[in-house]
Order: sequence, then C-alpha cells, then structure tokens
Amino acid sequence: MTIDQLQQKIRLFRDERNWMQFHNHKDMAIALAIEAAELQELFLWKQNDEIEEVAKVKRERITEEMADIAVYLLELADNLGIDIAAAVDSKLKKNALKYPVEKARGSSKKYTEL
Repeated sequence: MTIDQLQQKIRLFRDERNWMQFHNHKDMAIALAIEAAELQELFLWKQNDEIEEVAKVKRERITEEMADIAVYLLELADNLGIDIAAAVDSKLKKNALKYPVEKARGSSKKYTEL
C-alpha cells in the first residue's frame, strides 16, 4: 500500500466519523507526541539486556503504538499538504551531508561534534 493510499484510508476513517473538527494541527501534533510517549513507556525502566525480550513479549502493543504514530503523522502531513515521502527523502539528503559516512560511521556524535 502506498503512502497516498494510506492517507486516503485515514481521511475516509476520520471523515466518516466527522472528526476533522477535532483534528487541527496543534491537536494532531500533541496526539502524535502522546502516542510516541506511549511507545516509549513500553521500554521505560528496562535495562539494555531486557530490551529484546520486551520487544518480543510486547510486540503487539509496540506495533499498535507505532501504527498510532504513523496514522497521526500521515494525517497531519495530509492536513498540512506536506508530501511526507518527499520530506523524508529531502531530510535524508540533508542528513547525509551533515553525517558523511567517513566521519559518522559507528559514531553517535552529533554532526556539530564530528
């Protein structure tokens, strides 16, 4: 399924319920942050050696939270008229300049520290 097809399905789901009235840019951004926090919560207080087990045991919840994040992000992009695929592609190109392979490979440093 393409991004455009997903956005059409999201738009139809929203519009069948007359929810556009609640889906202003501010509230969509807030909802996106809340869903991201719910994903983070699944890993909260887990030690590094516990992460893989948590990912296996809570896979369904993790998948659902990731889907919620994607839905809100795709709808917000649609509502703002942003081509999310083009935005991601553009950002990856910018990041490639900020983080050249020869400097960034294997490093977690921010581009200003490379």
